[in-house]
Amino acid sequence: MERTRIARVDDVKLVRRGDQVEGTLHLTPHHLIFCHTPPPTVDEPDGHSSHMNKPRELWITYPIIHTCTLRLAHPASHHPSSIRLRCRDFSFVCFCFSDEKKARDVYDSIKAWTCKLGKVDKLYAFTYQPQAPEKEINGWDLYDARREWKRQGISEKDSDKGWRISKLNTDYGFSPTYPALLAVPSAISDNTLNYAGRYRSRVRLPVLTYLHPVNNCSITRSSQPLVGVRGNRSIQDEKLLLAIFSTSHSNQPPPNPSSRPRSRQSPRSSSSGSPTQDVTPNLPDPETLEDQMISRTASDEGPRVYGAQQHNLIVDARPTVNALAMQAVGLGSENMDYYRFATKAYLGIDNIHVMRDSLNKVIDTLKESDVTPMPPNREALAKSGWLKHIGGILDGASLIARQVALQHSHVLIHCSDGWDRTSQLSALSQLCLDPYYRTLEGFIVLVEKDWLSFGHMFNHRSGFLSSEKWFSIENERIGGSDSHHQRAGLSNSGSGAGHALENAFLSAKGFFNKDNSSRESFVDSDGELQSYDQSPSSNTNRKSSTSKSTASKIGKDGAASDKTTPTTKVKETSPVFHQFLDATYQLLHQNPTRFEFNERFLRRLLYHLYSCQYGTFLYNNERERMEAGVQQKTRSVWDYFLGRREQFLNPQYEERIDDNVRGKERLVLPKGEEVRWWSELFGREDREMNGLPTINAIRSDRNGDSKSVEEVKGIPVSVLTGVETAEQAVGAVPPVKGTAGGESENGRGSIGSQLAGGMKGLGLGGGRDRSIRGKSPSRLEREMEVEMQ
Repeated sequence: MERTRIARVDDVKLVRRGDQVEGTLHLTPHHLIFCHTPPPTVDEPDGHSSHMNKPRELWITYPIIHTCTLRLAHPASHHPSSIRLRCRDFSFVCFCFSDEKKARDVYDSIKAWTCKLGKVDKLYAFTYQPQAPEKEINGWDLYDARREWKRQGISEKDSDKGWRISKLNTDYGFSPTYPALLAVPSAISDNTLNYAGRYRSRVRLPVLTYLHPVNNCSITRSSQPLVGVRGNRSIQDEKLLLAIFSTSHSNQPPPNPSSRPRSRQSPRSSSSGSPTQDVTPNLPDPETLEDQMISRTASDEGPRVYGAQQHNLIVDARPTVNALAMQAVGLGSENMDYYRFATKAYLGIDNIHVMRDSLNKVIDTLKESDVTPMPPNREALAKSGWLKHIGGILDGASLIARQVALQHSHVLIHCSDGWDRTSQLSALSQLCLDPYYRTLEGFIVLVEKDWLSFGHMFNHRSGFLSSEKWFSIENERIGGSDSHHQRAGLSNSGSGAGHALENAFLSAKGFFNKDNSSRESFVDSDGELQSYDQSPSSNTNRKSSTSKSTASKIGKDGAASDKTTPTTKVKETSPVFHQFLDATYQLLHQNPTRFEFNERFLRRLLYHLYSCQYGTFLYNNERERMEAGVQQKTRSVWDYFLGRREQFLNPQYEERIDDNVRGKERLVLPKGEEVRWWSELFGREDREMNGLPTINAIRSDRNGDSKSVEEVKGIPVSVLTGVETAEQAVGAVPPVKGTAGGESENGRGSIGSQLAGGMKGLGLGGGRDRSIRGKSPSRLEREMEVEMQ
């Protein structure tokens, strides 16, 4: 209780959506509790019969508070002192106090219990004691890596499917952010893995995450390679990837073309078979365009029979300009001259900073929800770009699922470090492919495997320990140049030409400063980073000034040393897992009979991500949770859901799977044109966010200019921005070697010459083309600046 300035305040008014109630505010070490008793309810018209209502309580855990603003009473106004809270579950509340001193004491207490804990083990999860019905449940036993691999047909004793389970990382010494058990090709030894890992950022080499039960095609994941400006390569990495793509063989008899699983109906066709009018009837479906781009670069010869040819794919989730910029700091993307057995696709999914800013723009339209019942500004919602980002992630997952299920191909997914966009695409594509993951237990296993076990940095992205930047006192902000939003990291765009120039200089300074150990100034940053601009062979001989100056600060996995006080870095927070749940909601809403769980399950899961009541999402990876003894000291979040299972089941769920019956197929593909606002999550009615005209049809281009429904109707939207092989490139792809003006070994030349054709020939036109071609230098500089921030 040493952090509590005041434990109880009477006569506090709670304001939500314009409604006011008066009650008592209690402050405990882990919660704010507001208690009030509603007025008596009158039953009869004459007013004689009435009954007393039971007291009601509003509980708010401290970690779920995102921003807290103390507004002191101004002598010139009649408004009382107030504290406004914006919570991470998108609830907005305002507490009004008659006594300014009590208001300040409450504010100081909230701040102390929220962002001055200093350690993760001080969070509520380490003191929480469950009650019935979850007391007798042990959610920690629900996921077992060996059991899940066995379900997919892989075991330590049987390597018939071409895969084995490696114990190279059982002590987490090989790759600290990877799981203990790694599924790898049977033909690859641990010695080869050891050398191949040195060529990948954070030693996150390509390993298996999913094996399709029908065709034995795989989804593997990794981080970006350490190509650098010198064009580094790794024979072991190439050998590993070739072995992965060879685990299934095309000499098996191809399936009958008529047995091809039915894809979803085109948005331009009706269930009755009658034609519908469309402003662009000749434009192909976005899925067809994506498949054309991949097949156009394939080098298969002979007649094409469905299922007979594999278009094995390397998916780089980043925009091509990001991948090119990372090459300048020692990282980059695969040189396809050395991976001639595969095709590479760039998806153009923006990084964590862009996603954070997009959500903050959505919040800006809802931030007055505590004091007014007015609906959000629909135009501002459209310009936030949030639905565009959700649609792009779903489109990327659809591309991967189609490659595995329909093209019978292997797919490797990576972004920068392989724990943000990679986790999104990997998990969503498996959700599309496997009905098991669409059950309640299966979804839990999917989250445990692809998010928790593979090292998504929940501490960094979720900001459990909060930040003092998210706390402010309004009347104390006098004459400063930084607004509250800028200091809180809520906005970094639209600050004018002067700020843009200043940011560009700061970015360049951080980019070229060899003593800079913070990754915040690097393009497409995902966290802290040590220098990688060196050859793989010298991986064990790093003696640069950077490594010397940062040796005491950065551990083997690149994270801050335990000797420093843990704090939330605002620029490393991002709604990555939130986007995954939002995309899952889109699939659930579009396919209401294909999921065992309901919408409320997803909403409560996001709430408990931030509540810190359970230990499941604490820390950044499997190793950290093991060292902290999370399973022994805290409860699993799955205890909560399994103990209340009936509350989270979908009554429309149909378990039957039959690829010959429409609506019963194994494969579920998202419908990009039906992406909508998850209004329940934002605490709004559906008509407020998804009413006519359809807000989901309004999209923003790269300049942020919105287009009307009529302007975008029927225009195909694709997240795919470029496809590359050793022989040719289509769309926006960076040069393989040298600088922007350099020329690669395959003669593709500079960026400009690479982009001279391709996209136009496929009919992609503008759409969501994120290519470099046609952009002015100033436009490119602005995009690079955003990546460097």
